[in-house]
Amino acid sequence: MSRHLLSRRRFVQSGAAAAAAIAGSGAWSKLALAEPTAPGNILSQFDYSDVFLSSDLHEAQLHETHAVLMQLSDDSLLKPLRQMVGMPAPGEDLGDWYHYDPDLSRFPGDAGFAPACTFGQWISALARMYAITGDEATRAKVLRLNRLYAQTISPDFYTNNRFPAYCYDKMVLAMLDSRSYAHDPDALAILEHTTNTALPCLPPHAVEHGVSWRPDRHDPSWTWDESYTMPENLFLAYQRGAGERYRDLAFRYLDDQAWFDPLARGENVLAGRHAYSYVNSLSSAMMAWMVGGSESHLRAAKNAYRFLMEQSYATGGWGPDEQLRAPGSNDVFASLSNTHASFETPCGSYAHFKLTRYLLRVTRDARYGDSMERTMYNTALGAKPLQDNGQAFYYSDYNFNGKRVYKTAHWPCCSGTLPQVAADYRIQAYFHDDRDLFVNLYVPSTVRWARGGSLFSLTQTSAWPYDANISFEVNTAAPADATIYLRIPQWTSGASITVNGKRWTGPVESGSFAGVRRTWKDGDRVELEMPLPVRLEAIDPQHPNTVAVMRGPLVLFAIKPEQDTPMPAFDRNALLGIRQVSQRLWEAPAGNSTFRFAPFTELGDQPYTTYLQTS
Repeated sequence: MSRHLLSRRRFVQSGAAAAAAIAGSGAWSKLALAEPTAPGNILSQFDYSDVFLSSDLHEAQLHETHAVLMQLSDDSLLKPLRQMVGMPAPGEDLGDWYHYDPDLSRFPGDAGFAPACTFGQWISALARMYAITGDEATRAKVLRLNRLYAQTISPDFYTNNRFPAYCYDKMVLAMLDSRSYAHDPDALAILEHTTNTALPCLPPHAVEHGVSWRPDRHDPSWTWDESYTMPENLFLAYQRGAGERYRDLAFRYLDDQAWFDPLARGENVLAGRHAYSYVNSLSSAMMAWMVGGSESHLRAAKNAYRFLMEQSYATGGWGPDEQLRAPGSNDVFASLSNTHASFETPCGSYAHFKLTRYLLRVTRDARYGDSMERTMYNTALGAKPLQDNGQAFYYSDYNFNGKRVYKTAHWPCCSGTLPQVAADYRIQAYFHDDRDLFVNLYVPSTVRWARGGSLFSLTQTSAWPYDANISFEVNTAAPADATIYLRIPQWTSGASITVNGKRWTGPVESGSFAGVRRTWKDGDRVELEMPLPVRLEAIDPQHPNTVAVMRGPLVLFAIKPEQDTPMPAFDRNALLGIRQVSQRLWEAPAGNSTFRFAPFTELGDQPYTTYLQTS
C-alpha cells in the first residue's frame, strides 16, 4: 500500500457496474478442509509448531514483534473500527496511519491515511505466534480481539475506508489463521459475517490500481485499493472449509484481462504498477493453479517472477518508489541516485516469500529457494525492530548515500507484515512430500515430522552464511527409508556431502536439490560444505561497472565515513579479493584508504552504499 501518488498507466477502465453490489450467499457449513483439485506432487509445508529456530537474528525479530503486539491495548486496537461505525471508542489513539479522520474526502498525508489497516495482519501474526510459542495469553488475546471485532462489523467501516478490499482481505486471513492456529471455534462464523457485510461495499471484480470505481470519491488516493490481491486468501478460505462461495469469489476477483492473461502469454506488463501489491497478487495466480489447476495462471506467475528478477537489486529487493519498471530501462540504476525509497521491505519481502514458497512447492526448483534466502538475509532480517510507539522500518535504502532509518509515519502497513514475516521463517525452512524431506533454508533449527506414524526429526547447526559448513543430525524412533534433499545454491560450486564421515557419491549440482537417500537411523550425521565465493553483480547490463559485492547469499555493504561523502572507484580485483577480518566484517582497499564492509543485518545506524563504481 503506497501513500505516494505515482504516475501510473491506467490499464482497465471501470464500468458502471463497479458500484454494483455482490449478493452474499448462505451461511458456511463445511468445516472439513477442502481438497485441492490441482495436479498432485505439490510439496507440503510444515506447521508453525513443527519447526524450532535457534538463530538469534530470527528469534529476536519474532520476540520483539510479539512483545509489541501483546502490549497494545484492546481499546487502542479497536478504536478506529469502533469510530468508523459510530460506536463508543475509549482508549488511546495509536495515531498516524492507524488513526481515523472522519474528513476522508481528501488525501490526508499520514494521519488517518489507512485506519485499522493492520488490524487483521496483527491478528494473523498473533495466531501464528501462538502456534510457535504455545503462549496462552497470546491465544486469549486473539480470541478476545476477534469477539470485540465482531461487534464492530458494519458496512460503515468499508464505505468510510480508503482501502475496503485491502482491509477485508486481511480480515479473511486473520479469521483463517485464528481458526487454524489459535483454534478459535467462532472464527469462520465471524468470517462469514464479515464477508456478507463487506461484499456489497466492494467492486464486483478486480479493479486496477489507480482506476476509479467509487463515483462519490474524487481524491486520487481513493483509487489505491487492492481488490486484485484478494483471491489468494479467498482460495485459502475455500481450502480451509469456509465454503464453496469463497472459491467462486476468488475466481471472480482474479485480475485476468489486464494482468494475468498477458503475463501468461509472456508479455512483460509490470511497468508502472504498484510494486508490493502486484507482486503480492501473484500468489493469487499460484492458488488458482493449486485449487483449480489453471495452467495459464501458473505460467503467469512463473513469467512474472522471471520479469521481476530482471529488475531486482542484488539484495533481492525490487520496486524503487514502490513502482515496477519497464524492461531494459535505466530506472533501477537511476534509483541509486534519485531515491532513498528503494524497496518496501516488510511488505515486499512478505509478498516475495509467499510467491517463491508457492513456486518452490509446485516446481521443486531450488533456485526459488536461492531467491528466498537472498531476500531474507539482505532485506527482511535486517529491518529495524518495530517499536511500541509505532515506529516501523519501511524502505531499504540502496542509494549511493544510504542509511537504515524508520519511516516518519507511525503504524504503516509494514508494521502489519513484519510480524507475519518474523513468524513465517519457519514455514519456508523445510518442506516435505509423503516420504521425503527438503531442506530449503540453512538456519540453526530443528524440524519435527510425524512421518508414517513415527517421529522423525532433523537438527541443523551452522554459522551459515558466514561459514561454509552445515551439520545435520537425524533423530528417529525407528529406521526410516527416505531421501533428505539439500538445496545447493546456483552461485556455489564444488559443494560436497558426507554421511557419517563418508563422502556421498551421488550428484551434488549447483542450482538443484541434492538428494541423499538411505535408511536413516537415530544419530546419523550429515555434513554439507558449500563454498561461499565472492562475486560482483552489476546493477544492470547497461552499467557493468556499477556493482554490488556478494559473498554467498550476502550482499556486503560498503560502510561510508559520512553518508554524503562520495566513495572512490574500486579495483575489481580488490573487491574480488575482499578480506574477512571477523565473522561479520570485511575490508577492501580503494586508493589510499581501506573500507569496511558488512551484511545488512550488521549495519546498525552507519551510512553505507550498496553499489560501488569499479575501474
